[in-house]
Amino acid sequence: MTESSTNSPQFDNSYVLLPAHFYSKQTLAPVKAPALIRINQALADQLGISADWLASPAGLQVLAGNEVAPGSLPIATAYAGHQFGGWNPRLGDGRATLLGEVLGKDGKRYDIQLKGAGRTAYARGGDGRSPLGPVLREYVISEAMATLGVPTSRSLAAVTTGEFVMREGMLPGGILTRVCSSHIRIGTFQFFAGQNDHEAVKTLADHVIARHYPHAAQAERPYAALLRSVIARQAELIAQWQQLGFIHGVMNTDNMLVSGETIDYGPCAFMDNYHPNTVYSSIDSGGRYAYGNQPGIGQWNLAWLARALLPLIDADEDLALQEAQQAIDDYVPQYQRAYDQIMAGKIGLSQADTESKALVEELLQLMAEANADYTLTFRRLAELAAPGEYEGDSVAELAELPASLSHWITEWEARLASDPDDARERQQRMLHLNPAYIPRNHLVEEVIRAAVDDHDLQPFHRLVERLAEPFRFDAADARYATPPTPEQVVARTFCGT
Repeated sequence: MTESSTNSPQFDNSYVLLPAHFYSKQTLAPVKAPALIRINQALADQLGISADWLASPAGLQVLAGNEVAPGSLPIATAYAGHQFGGWNPRLGDGRATLLGEVLGKDGKRYDIQLKGAGRTAYARGGDGRSPLGPVLREYVISEAMATLGVPTSRSLAAVTTGEFVMREGMLPGGILTRVCSSHIRIGTFQFFAGQNDHEAVKTLADHVIARHYPHAAQAERPYAALLRSVIARQAELIAQWQQLGFIHGVMNTDNMLVSGETIDYGPCAFMDNYHPNTVYSSIDSGGRYAYGNQPGIGQWNLAWLARALLPLIDADEDLALQEAQQAIDDYVPQYQRAYDQIMAGKIGLSQADTESKALVEELLQLMAEANADYTLTFRRLAELAAPGEYEGDSVAELAELPASLSHWITEWEARLASDPDDARERQQRMLHLNPAYIPRNHLVEEVIRAAVDDHDLQPFHRLVERLAEPFRFDAADARYATPPTPEQVVARTFCGT
């Protein structure tokens, strides 16, 4: 074994042990002149992979899809899905190649996938490539989500290809190396259920239980326990999206992982000014996936997972349907509890109750009417939560609270005064829950334009590094927290396919 191969990822693959119709084997589609953009050294260390090897000439060839690392068994996985409510029975990894799995230092299994590495058996006429812009967008936003504490796919590396792809014009190409605990989607279950291949659904369910929910194997009804486990994670995940003002943009069933991680950062965005009807995705003309619709769409998606699992839940169709319906119904209170608790925390209250819920609802209504910045309004409240105690730089000059909030603030301060928690400790909790920095749309667009138009990647690197500490505001970096001017507003985002 060569020295370079001993430093490469140590693959330990399990998905390729599933039946052959779960995936297609993938051959390499080399690119002409790959060049490294960035290696995520911290993530590489978590995975037990040498960042130096990834940045080496040998590593670059693997990250570009030009060579296969030792132990890698490249595949593209099959799945189906509902896209904007319409059924598509055959989707699959059209531009993504799963290199294999590694065991991280935490003992958990992680997929390593190249996104934009060329056509697969599921490309459906596409070129299988990605423009550089979507690669940079996903790197920035997925890593920001991770630092914000949201379960998410991660970005291990990004490279340029030295080639161009045709979209709205000729654009430079890129490849993202994506990591998550698996790429198994609700749509993966739908792919087999749609063919009435119940044996394949069972095989997939057993694999998911072993990989993600081993406790379900001990339950009296393992597949009902699997469904409830996925529902619980999705409820928590979407509550976290909502509290940050994050809008996924394409909540199709093929873009929802059963592991409960955020994936597929295409036309996603964080809200600037708060309004529940906010939509950014250029392809969501009807607002199906608007910010305020996300919790309900989560339940809709999960209902399709439940439908796929029905034959496994119970041989008696009526009993299976009753069990599944109860699990789906339970999503609503699970989501609401998670959301109410985290929103109570955002305004400094340790426990959610009727009063805290009313305060949050009133605040959001006032914010919508005042066109208030979502992120900075909550950050400013954190600064005000302990009068005279806040010692850091303030966001007040970036976005002061609207005057229409004055009565609400009086009510809120009275509620905090009756809370037994220490004011300084409460403020510290709020400061660690309400970020000052998010990947604002105009900043993401700015780094993409610098890279694509000016071949300058330094703005991208600076943004990634600033977002790595979202909860510590530094006035010297105020531009990264400042809302866009009217001329800077990015009203539409694109998926890049």
